[in-house]
Amino acid sequence: MSIQLIVMNIVLVLGLMTALWVYSVFKRDVSIVDPWWSMCFLLVTVHTALRCGLTPANTLLLAMVSVWAVRLWLHLLLRAIGQPEDPRYQAFRQRFGADRYWWFSYFQVFLLQGALALLISAPLQLAASAPAPDALTGFDVAGALVFVFGFGFEVVADRQLKAFRDDPKNRGQILDTGLWRWSRHPNYFGEAVLWWGFGLCALDQPLGWLTLLGPVLMTYLLVKVSGVSMLDAHMRASRPGYAAYMDRTSAFIPWMRRTSP
Repeated sequence: MSIQLIVMNIVLVLGLMTALWVYSVFKRDVSIVDPWWSMCFLLVTVHTALRCGLTPANTLLLAMVSVWAVRLWLHLLLRAIGQPEDPRYQAFRQRFGADRYWWFSYFQVFLLQGALALLISAPLQLAASAPAPDALTGFDVAGALVFVFGFGFEVVADRQLKAFRDDPKNRGQILDTGLWRWSRHPNYFGEAVLWWGFGLCALDQPLGWLTLLGPVLMTYLLVKVSGVSMLDAHMRASRPGYAAYMDRTSAFIPWMRRTSP
């Protein structure tokens, strides 16, 4: 993978994030970045594969990334319609002051997420840049199987959550059935798993093991930063009964429920 290709991927992600930031300033809604984050990964994968030439392996990878990125983009975009700015960004806006958050958000949110996308996408960029013939290997097949499992898990979890939220009688209640019976965040678990599938696809390339930084970082973010820990704290403070749900249900990896002592 050439330095020129890496630089071009950086420029593409920077351009996308800058355009989103400009739009967010006019709309006064930083949370528009959330649906579009997955498009960063699709952008660099498509660009890398097309510049280096399509092969059996990177075509499979491109299909996987496309299905994941477009599905997540649509899911988050439709969910955000008619909703106010995400409470996380509202809190940042109040903390830093609306008079300066318009430019501060460019660095704190858009450039930061762009940089994270470039780091996390390391296995995608490396696998997509493999020279021909780049036939399918056992790593590609294993990666695809892991991806299918994680992707399916995430889709089912998201659909169960949407159906629960769409039912008025569940307002203020806690989803405690389906996959949510075995994990408090099955959608995040599925997301992490599919990223390890992407990581496997890069292991047949020289130094491919170094790009496992991508799924490691994604898993860390989902568990410790913007996912499990943040949402658990918010739900525990705002939803009666969530503390009891936490006591009996695994946080991330689906597991048997704990019984009260």
